[in-house]
Order: sequence, then structure tokens, then C-alpha cells
Amino acid sequence: MRWFTCGHRERDVSGPAPTLFPAQRADDGLNCHHDGQGGKKAGQAGSSSSREPTYSVLDVPPWYLCILLGIQHFLTALGGLVAVPLILAKDLCLQHDPLTQSYLISTIFFVSGLCTLLQVFLGVRLPILQGGTFAFVAPSLAMLSLPAWKCPEWTFNASLVNTSSPEFTEEWQKRIRELQGAIMVASCVQMLVGFSGLIGFLMRFIGPLTIAPTISLVALPLFDSAGSNAGVHWGIAAVTIFLIVLFSQYLKNVAVPVPVYGGKKCHTSKFYLFQVFPVLLALCLSWLLCFVLTVTNALPTAPTAYGHLARTDTKGNVLSQAPWFRFPYPGQWGLPTISLAGVFGIIAGVISSMVESVGDYYACARLVGAPPPPRHAVNRGIGIEGLGCLLAGAWGTGNGTTSYSENVGALGITRVGSRMVMVAAGCLLLVMGVFGKIGAAFATIPTPVIGGMFLVMFGVITAVGISNLQYVDMNSSRNLFIFGFSIYCGLAIPSWVNNNAEKLQTGILQLDQVIQVLLTTGMFVGGFLGFFLDNTIPGSLEERGLLVWNQIQEDSEETAKALEVYRLPCGIGTKVCTSSCTQYLPFWPRLEAGSRERGRNLLARLFQDPSGACGKGASETKL
Repeated sequence: MRWFTCGHRERDVSGPAPTLFPAQRADDGLNCHHDGQGGKKAGQAGSSSSREPTYSVLDVPPWYLCILLGIQHFLTALGGLVAVPLILAKDLCLQHDPLTQSYLISTIFFVSGLCTLLQVFLGVRLPILQGGTFAFVAPSLAMLSLPAWKCPEWTFNASLVNTSSPEFTEEWQKRIRELQGAIMVASCVQMLVGFSGLIGFLMRFIGPLTIAPTISLVALPLFDSAGSNAGVHWGIAAVTIFLIVLFSQYLKNVAVPVPVYGGKKCHTSKFYLFQVFPVLLALCLSWLLCFVLTVTNALPTAPTAYGHLARTDTKGNVLSQAPWFRFPYPGQWGLPTISLAGVFGIIAGVISSMVESVGDYYACARLVGAPPPPRHAVNRGIGIEGLGCLLAGAWGTGNGTTSYSENVGALGITRVGSRMVMVAAGCLLLVMGVFGKIGAAFATIPTPVIGGMFLVMFGVITAVGISNLQYVDMNSSRNLFIFGFSIYCGLAIPSWVNNNAEKLQTGILQLDQVIQVLLTTGMFVGGFLGFFLDNTIPGSLEERGLLVWNQIQEDSEETAKALEVYRLPCGIGTKVCTSSCTQYLPFWPRLEAGSRERGRNLLARLFQDPSGACGKGASETKL
């Protein structure tokens, strides 16, 4: 006999020992699902439960499972977390300062952990991990490409860069301070949209034909950055791409036996290793290949030779220089500065991030066995994401935070949707942010390995944006025109503006900068055109893809189950802060919904006879 916690109650679990990573199967000891009487049974398998999570959002798995799956969520988000600082490094004049890059990586780890805990406890209250967003990368690069913020030529020459000199330190710090100020101001807009309930109003007009070009153009303009990094050594980059594709596509259904201890004995359990960690495995193997080629001197030692940056010893001193422990803190790079151009550019990224996050909330709720999030939970989630962006700006990550779609997908693989797992992941990110050697290790990844990873990741992000068109009638010439025109202009207009910035001079410096930043941000151009054309060219709701979205929102009822999942913790709103005034706040749970649900259940019991049939007078009773 073995005892496990299932739905906060102890159950007698008989049968085979549980798998620590229930990737594809639910017929083990960890499987908990509702039976026909409304209770839960463990150890059963059946077709009716094939889609139910092993642990739902309100369940508390064993502590060791929380830790192991928390590590898995951290590793799943690792590629995106590390990629953002590495993309920004060149435009921040940090391409030859891997030690500072490691500080940025540690900072984004720490802030992501803090924001994850805030989202789980006070936000939408679903197990969604928060991390750096690619939606902020394009406007950040557009802002840093302004003449006032372009890096001096001497910062591109490694022999001329003294990373400890005050002059160099000021060069990169004044740029990241400018990013900090823009992110902090733009985050206030996101908090206003979330906590005021405006996000629900805006989503009436934002459909797939707005979302698809916006998200696709987050990654498409970054092809130059990915190609430049991969071009340092196309052979190493090709190996990285091959390994990622091999693990994530060809070997994803191959189960690897791993030793597991359970039931007072050791046994093997199947774990879908390649499906869960394709990027991490590819990075490690490519890194190892670069190390072997460096030790054998197969790669050139001359700094100017092709393939030199593929050597692992070009950044080898970072690990020795990095401190073991380093606590990130707000304002660590100095007092943030604000410019109008940067704020408007980041606001464009905020809008894209909000739209994507709302979709993540509904997808996550479906995967963890929770009802669709009601409006107050969505409003609170977007507001807390805005608070997270404010904290990210204050700490100086050079980026904001958003919900990670890849971790929502991981919930479908592990089928463990407990909040406590995400709490463990958040705490792990906090620890990793303080442990300085971790950030330093990722800052030493060879450049072509990073390039290969970027090519795959940016391609997937582009495909995710295009996948939103599945809800749209793509046989309609109207929709084909809107999407094609938006995408093409989102690529053509920024390219022209970058090459002809002097032709957009109005004589007002701030206005010129705002126009240049917005028109060189492809996702703003494409998203705005998609939004404008979709809402002005006649078309039915079904043709526009809004019928499915409206149906999802209608299903988000204020039931007792929804109140149990999405209410605030520690009795806030139910035992404390129960003033009637709070019920008018757009982000506050509606208590009367749970009361109505309980009232309906009570009436159903009152008008039922012992056989389960309704009494004769039930149909005539009016309340």
C-alpha cells in the first residue's frame, strides 16, 4: 500500500508505482480523476480520463514531484530567458563583455521568479511561468538604432574595449537606463488596461487577423541577428539546428527508461526526455563539440579568422570572474531615464504581449482542468503582468515579462497543473538569479550555437503567429488581402525607414524619434494595419474568426468552481476586505456568483425525491 495526496485528501493507491514524469500516460499511481459520483479515484485508467490532468490546479502533489517538475519548467523556459539578453547585447555595446551579459541573465532569472510567484498568488492564479518577452525586443532594438543611441565604433573592436573602464561602463549603462525608463512607463499603461478592465473591451476588436501579423512580426525582423550569429561558423550552427530538430520532431515519442525510487524499491519509469528538453540537450551537445574542437585546435586561434568565436576559450575567463553569489537589486545600473520615442515603442510591445497572454490564460485553464478564467481573473492577470514589467524595468533586465506559451504547452505534456509546481519553479528562478555562476555559464555559450538556437526559435514564433489563422476563413479574399498586406508592409516599411530616416524629419526631435521607432517596429506596423483593415472592411464574425473567441468568453461564467480557482488567497475578498465597494472593482472576484451556484444546487436537492426525480410541484414553483 502507498499513500499519495490527491485533491488535498489522502487516498489509498494500489497498482503500479507512479512515474515521476507522466509525460504521455495517465494510468499510473499519480492519476487522479473524477468518478461518476463527483469524487476522485486513483489508479484508474480509462478513455474518459485520458484528457484529465494528473493533478489539477487545486491539487497538491508530493513535494519531490513539485521540485522535479519545477526544474523541468525552468529548463523549458531556459532558451527564451537566456536568448533575450544575448540578443540585446550587441545594441547595448556588450558584445565583448560576457561578464555583464551574465549579470543581465542572472537579473532576468531573478525577476522572472519574482513575477511568477506574483502571478500565481495574486494574478490570474493559474500555473503560468513569467519570463522575458520577445515582444519588447523589436521596439528596443528600434530605439537603440536611433543615431543618439548607436554604439561607438570602438566598442565593436575587442582589442579596444576595456570592460572595467568607466568610459565603457557608462556607454552601456546609459543605454540600458533608457530602456528601463521606457519599460517602466509603458508598464503603467498595461496595469491601467488590466486593473481597469479595458482589456475585455479591447479584445472585442482584436481578432486573429490582428494577432497573426503582430506575433509573426515579433520574430521575422530578427532574421539578421540570427543569421549573423550563425554565420560565425555555419557548421556548428547547422549541428545545433540538426540536433534541435532531431530531438523535438523525430525522437519526441521515444521514451527513455530512467531509474525511479517508489514503493520502498527502485524501478525504471519511461520518461519522454527528447520531447521535454530538446533545446537544452542540443545546446549541451553542441557546446561539447565546440569544446572538443577547441582542445584539439581544430578551430582557428586568430581573433580575426573565420570560426574563432566558436571556440569555448574566448569567454573562458567569465566563470572565474563571476561571483558565486550576486543579489540583483532595483536601480543597479543607475537612475532610469525616459524618452518619448522609447515609451511609444515599448507600448506597441505591451499591446502584443497582452493579446498573447490572454490566449495563454484560456489555454492553460483548459490543460489544468480549470474552468475558463472569468473577466476579473483576466483583468488581474494582465494587471499583474504590468506590475511585473514595472519590476523588470526597475531591476534593469532590459526587457519586460509575459506569460510563457512554451510552459503552457509543457503542462499538456506532464499533465500536472498544480499551482505548487509553478511556485517551485518560481523559487528556483529566484535561487538561480542569486547564484552568479549560473548566469556566467550561459554567457559562455559559443556564438554559432546561439545563432542556431535563434534560427529555430524565431521560426517557431513566426509559425505560432500564423497558426492563429486557423480560426479565420482563409478562402476569403478579404482575409487573404488583410494578412498578406499587413505582413508585407510590416517588413517593407521598417526597411525603408531604416535606410531613409532623414526623409522623415519634421524639425521636432522628439516627434522624429517617435515616428522612427514606431515605423521601424515591424510588429507595430503589421499589427496596426491588420487591426485597422479587419475592423473597417466588411466581414462576418465567423469569417473574421471572432465567433470562436466570443464563444470562449461567453463560457467564462462566474460559477462556484471558478470562484474556488480564481479567488484571491488568504481569504481576501471572502473573509477580509469584503466591503460592497470592492465588488465594483474590475479585478475583484464576484462573490454573488458562488452564492447563486450554491442556491441552484440547494433548490435542486429540495425538489428531488429520493429516487432522483423532481417533485410534481417543482416545475410550477416560481422564485
